[in-house]
Amino acid sequence: MYALVDCNNFYASCERVFNPKLNNKPIVVLSNNDGCVIARSNEAKQFVPMGAVAFKYQSIFKQNNIHVFSSNYALYGDMSMRIMNILKQFTPDVEVYSIDEAFLQFKGFKQYNLQEYGVQIKDRVKKWTNMPVSIGFAKTKALTKIANKIAKKFPKRTNGVYSIQTDEQRIKALKWTKIEDVWGIGRRFSKKLKILNVYTAYDFIQLSDAFVRKEFSVVGLRLKKELEGESVLKLDEVKPKKAIATTRSFAHDITDFNEIKERVATFSVTCAEKLRKQNSYANLVYVFIRTNNFKKDQQYANGISIKLPFSTNSSITIAKYAKKGLQAIYKKGYRYKKAGVLVMGIVPKPNKQLNLFITENPKHDKLMQVLDKINTNLGEPKLKLASQNLEKTWIMRQEKLSKRYTTCWNELLEVK
Repeated sequence: MYALVDCNNFYASCERVFNPKLNNKPIVVLSNNDGCVIARSNEAKQFVPMGAVAFKYQSIFKQNNIHVFSSNYALYGDMSMRIMNILKQFTPDVEVYSIDEAFLQFKGFKQYNLQEYGVQIKDRVKKWTNMPVSIGFAKTKALTKIANKIAKKFPKRTNGVYSIQTDEQRIKALKWTKIEDVWGIGRRFSKKLKILNVYTAYDFIQLSDAFVRKEFSVVGLRLKKELEGESVLKLDEVKPKKAIATTRSFAHDITDFNEIKERVATFSVTCAEKLRKQNSYANLVYVFIRTNNFKKDQQYANGISIKLPFSTNSSITIAKYAKKGLQAIYKKGYRYKKAGVLVMGIVPKPNKQLNLFITENPKHDKLMQVLDKINTNLGEPKLKLASQNLEKTWIMRQEKLSKRYTTCWNELLEVK
């Protein structure tokens, strides 16, 4: 059996953990630089659509007493880690699917009443973190998604935990589930299926295997098997990323090349740090810049890929070639709003390719180890490259930011 544990309105719930006055109040959480709405509490959903541009909804926020927060990723990430650690106490087989979701597999739990076990999981998470979760049990991962949706939709009847164990329960759940709500069925596929009179998950499994394989590839066929109760999707192991990106929208439009270059250098350093953290090396660097699409100014966007002469995870080397790429695509006279650096062609350390004619300075490895150790111990990047602004820390526009209650000594909860 599998289970999907999903935190209810995760970002909004995180804000409520340390501020219970917000319980039952409408809450929205904004994206980077307070751009658009990326999370809503149930109370706010009737007033604000997902993705709403924040500055256009200021009057709506005010009229309906909606509490608005900037994304507090330090708090959300720490709360997520605490919840995932609790889940690992109930089974060793846990796949962290996203910041607020995890798949659990239960091997050798045949003598357990999973409904009761699920309530234990839910209650412990609530008691230890004050975070509400919904849990769905089923024989396959795709069916756990549906079971979880039922648990969340009918919390009073299910107590936040629902288990699909019989074929009768499975068929009833599939008939209840709209095709666009099925895990893995996107908007484009759902439109195509509705033309074929497929409106529910149950309608989907009535199609023949050959037809699904032809029209929706092997991925669609696997999903059909999962909905039929055959487990074909196993828990994913944590694997090194195949590409790492650091992209940011600037707090204001930038025209000066040197200012953009400093940002690109900083993004490159962040990518290199992530490479070292997963013990990998990159062979390609991609750099892009773009203007503000929401303004009537003349628009420009461009990017460039650069093949590195050798595999590297050195901040110095990656920043060097990223700046060369920026030099090639930068044009004067434009007001730039966003830039980014991606490292690709990532290989683990044992597979690092060597170059007979040119290689990296061997001092870089030890230098990066020292740099990472010092910055980790200090909790923030105090040691930087000379090409970075030593006085500048990348600060997003976060005018509605709550405190980092669990990760910053100066912002701990005060009890009076």
